[in-house]
Amino acid sequence: MKDVFVADAHLADPDAENFHRFLDFLDGLHGQTRTLFLLGDIFEFWVGYRHVVFAPYVPVLDALRRLKEAGTEIVYVEGNHDFHLGPWFEKTLGARILPDGGEVTVDGQRLLVVHGDLIDPSDSGYRLLRRLLRSRPFRVLKSLIPPDWAWAIARWGSRQSQKKHSSYNRSRKVEEMVSSYGEKKLAEGFDGVVSGHFHTAFIRPSDSGTIVALGDWIDQYSYAVLEDGVFTLESY
Repeated sequence: MKDVFVADAHLADPDAENFHRFLDFLDGLHGQTRTLFLLGDIFEFWVGYRHVVFAPYVPVLDALRRLKEAGTEIVYVEGNHDFHLGPWFEKTLGARILPDGGEVTVDGQRLLVVHGDLIDPSDSGYRLLRRLLRSRPFRVLKSLIPPDWAWAIARWGSRQSQKKHSSYNRSRKVEEMVSSYGEKKLAEGFDGVVSGHFHTAFIRPSDSGTIVALGDWIDQYSYAVLEDGVFTLESY
């Protein structure tokens, strides 16, 4: 059985190609996947409400439920577009939620799985915003905002974020930054580090372990597979 890692699908429009491909991808994992690791930003926007889910995402939720019922464990690392995942993921789906990422053990390997939004230590403005959005006062405020309003506000915010992200990728040496972070974690005793967020895909093996950046499902359709102790980077 293999373990699969995927991030940054940014699903929003059920008619979009990446939406359809992701559904097909999930259906193809049945019967051959021990654990599916979702490393954040699977959705363009998600915050969990107690009794409501966002209608455009129902096909994805159904696909995840079928996969879980078929025996695949689901681990969800929250991203910067999908956080406060809420009752549906925690109780209905029964996923293991890692709000800030964390350590997992797969086939005896000690892995660190993260979304990647905290890798850049210089991005102090984002770190402050992240703490605010994950605070208890924001949880209370979120519960008072109608889901339709939250969706509209989030879509506007996502457009601004995409503009910044495009500039960010042009101005930073992403692979070097992720690799530097990964090497530090390998030196702490991890056997592998897997990250999303930067929409850049690569695998960097070394004597001390493996660093994996997952790419995205916007135009790369990339994901990682861990099978028989070896990571591979694949595309769908």
